[in-house]
Formats: sequence, C-alpha cells, structure tokens
Amino acid sequence: MAEQIPVTSVWLTCQRPAREQRRGRYVDETARHPGKMLPDLAAHVITAYTAPGDLVLDPMCGSGTTLVEAVRSARDGIGVDIEPTFTAIAQANLALAAAHGYPSWGQAVTGDGRNLAALLPASTHGKVSLVLTSPPYGRSTHGIVRNAPGTGVHKRHHLYGDRGAGNLAYLGWDQLLDGWRQIVAGCRQVLRPGGVFVFTCRPVRRTRDDLIDLPGELFAAAMSVGLEPVERCVALLAAVRDGQIIHRASMFALMAVRKARADGIPVAVVAHEDVYVLRKPSQPAGSSPRLGRRRRMNAAAELRCQVRARC
Repeated sequence: MAEQIPVTSVWLTCQRPAREQRRGRYVDETARHPGKMLPDLAAHVITAYTAPGDLVLDPMCGSGTTLVEAVRSARDGIGVDIEPTFTAIAQANLALAAAHGYPSWGQAVTGDGRNLAALLPASTHGKVSLVLTSPPYGRSTHGIVRNAPGTGVHKRHHLYGDRGAGNLAYLGWDQLLDGWRQIVAGCRQVLRPGGVFVFTCRPVRRTRDDLIDLPGELFAAAMSVGLEPVERCVALLAAVRDGQIIHRASMFALMAVRKARADGIPVAVVAHEDVYVLRKPSQPAGSSPRLGRRRRMNAAAELRCQVRARC
C-alpha cells in the first residue's frame, strides 16, 4: 500500500524555494534545463500514487526530476528525453542519488517520446505504475538572469535546446498537441492496468490578453487515447504563510503583469499549476471501474481563483 497522505486538492509544493528543494540533491548542471519540475511536487505525486518498489516513468524527463524523486522514494524510475544534453544531466542526478545511498534503479534514455514503446525495455511494458510528466509550454522560459554592470540584463539557460531535434517546444501548438497525443498513447501502452497518468501544466499567454487553456487541451487529448479521469488538483508555485499567498514569480513575470495592468488588462501572476490525474482502465469497456479513496475529479476547480497571487 502507498503511504497515507493528507487528502487535499491543493498541494503546498512550493513552501521552500526551488533552489532549496534541489540543493544537495541535484548536480549544478541541472540549471541548464529551462522547465524543471519542482522536486517537492514530484515527490508528492510519487508518494500519493505509488508504493515502494513501483516503476515510475517520465516520457519527457528533462533533467530527471521525476526519476530522481522516484529513486529517493524507494521507487524505480525510467525516463526519455529527446535532448542528449538533458538525459546526460538526468543520469548525473541519478548517479548522485546512488552516491547518497539510494539503491533503487533509475535510467534516462535519449530518444523521441513519440516512439515511447520502442525506446523502453520490453521488460517495462505493462509494468509502469505511474507516469508523471510536464510538456514544454513554448520554446523558451525566463531561465537564469544576470544583471551585469554596464551591459544590462542577460539571460541564460532559457531555451529548450536543439531546434532541429524535433523538440515539441519548437513545433507550434497544433504539432505540440499531436505529439502529446502520441506520447500519451505510448504511456497507456506501457502502463499496468489501473496505472496512473499525471501531468502538470499551466495556462499560457500568446499575448497579454490571450490566455490559452493548455491544460484543458492536454487533458482532452489524454482522454481521447483511452485514459480515464480521476481527479484535478492544484500544485502551488507560491508559498502559503499565515493564510496568505507569497508569490515566487520571476522579475520578468512581475514586469509583464505590471505592464499589462498599466494598460488596463487585469492580469495576475500565475501562482499554481493545474494537475490532472488519469488512469489506464483496469476493467473491460462498459464496466463501472471503482476510482478509490482519492476520487475528487474537478474538486479543485472552485479554488482556482484563490490560488493566484496578486502583485
């Protein structure tokens, strides 16, 4: 049985800053990945939906957060990423976990997650208990910022890597959704019956007044390949102190919000990620599967307006 955790739809996954969550657990090169998942978020999902000894998969593993937190939670982890630079970093992070005395097995494979089943060892097919992943939201993020005297602000580590590698970050919205659908179909193939599929995402803006419901689009695509909905949660990207939201937004995010508000657009700093939980059916089509103790589909929807920090 998985460890018992508090049953809640709002996850306090950023009480500590991201750098504190990674300190001592991840190699310095991890900073090169522009879209890292919060370790506390990954650890929460893994603890909630798996038991020790289970196999956890991330088909877009990046620098390996899902795999590392699986290994450090006594689960096995395997991941795929299209960028060899990132799979090398993921392997280094797994090696660090092993050096710290965590014996569980972990591996990062270089390849296109749209061909997932062909990339994974046959021994893993039908054995994966949990898929945990997050897609790229675009070709770049805010990355790391350095303010150099006399030369201004400089960004680094804000791009997803090789534009020509087929990375979904560079392919546009339609191809992103098509690629996502292929990846999810591959995950369904390797999941065990009743296995859980979790993804995190947030709405994105093409312009200051054009908010795209990317999480909803990804959810619909996952449903279209035969996964069942289980629940919808909120993972905070901000801290909660004495009942107040304390944002951890970047300087660029704050500047964008302030400029939008100055133009009369009521934009808020995003302080959470949507978390969708689905599963592979464990019974034949037409039966009524039992969703278990954590059935709360859409329970977090009413709370979405309460988890956006105002600057």
